[in-house]
Amino acid sequence: MSDESLAERKMQFLFTLRTRGVTDKRTLAAMEKVDRGDFLRGLFAERAYEDMPLPIACGQTISQPSIVGLMTQALQVDPRHRVLEIGTGSGYQAAVLAQIARRVYTIDRHPRLVKDAEVIFDRLGLGNITTFAGDGSHGLSDQAPFDRIIVTAAAEDPPGPLLAQLKINGIMVLPVGQSDTVQSLIRVLRTETGYEYEELRPVRFVPLVEGLARDD
Repeated sequence: MSDESLAERKMQFLFTLRTRGVTDKRTLAAMEKVDRGDFLRGLFAERAYEDMPLPIACGQTISQPSIVGLMTQALQVDPRHRVLEIGTGSGYQAAVLAQIARRVYTIDRHPRLVKDAEVIFDRLGLGNITTFAGDGSHGLSDQAPFDRIIVTAAAEDPPGPLLAQLKINGIMVLPVGQSDTVQSLIRVLRTETGYEYEELRPVRFVPLVEGLARDD
């Protein structure tokens, strides 16, 4: 692909993000800086600038860019924040967050995905991302509390351990739903007295599964 063609595809990529509701300047700047193609392999890398989910290893997917953008935007991350991501997947979402946040902690139940993502993070010089292989439904109590938490797999309800690891005035964004066909993206704000919930839009994500996968 020529440099001119690549630049045109990137411009179209950002235009698509804006038309689908991603308007936050910091989010758009982060997504312009992070090349989605770095997180895909083979033929799928050629489709990196299409707004669609694509398959990765371990039967998982890389989310469509507009959803990554909308979730990042909804988190309202600033440069002081420590962010916990549940579901490293390809590493793309963590890389986008790393452009905005002070530090990103990301955990996945698939050790293979974590190792693959670590290689990419190192290659891109993203030293403010810390990776873990483990059960994301329990969060990372040793590193808590977090300013922001993002979950890239759907649970029936926001997991209690994750709610508990959110700072006062912290925000969590996650999909919830009882099946893979009926899910809603929600934003949770922790207040001094409890939690406030806001429904953002319908989505489809893989389910949040407990335990560590055996895929090595």
